[in-house]
Amino acid sequence: MRTNASIVDDQGLMNNFAIEPKVYVDEQGNRTGFTTYAELLNGRLAMIGFVSLIALEVVTGHGIFGLLANL
Repeated sequence: MRTNASIVDDQGLMNNFAIEPKVYVDEQGNRTGFTTYAELLNGRLAMIGFVSLIALEVVTGHGIFGLLANL
């Protein structure tokens, strides 16, 4: 029997224990960890960085370490 949001047993005693919520697994698209999306993004960013370093060397005539050594 339930009265005023309190649980009362058949002898009229109130149950003071908490009610456990229902546990469920969220099956929606989780975008963390080693997912296909993360691997594609990592590859694309690596390609952008590699092409940027090549462009830097073509424009300046020095690689990244050569530029940092001249500072």
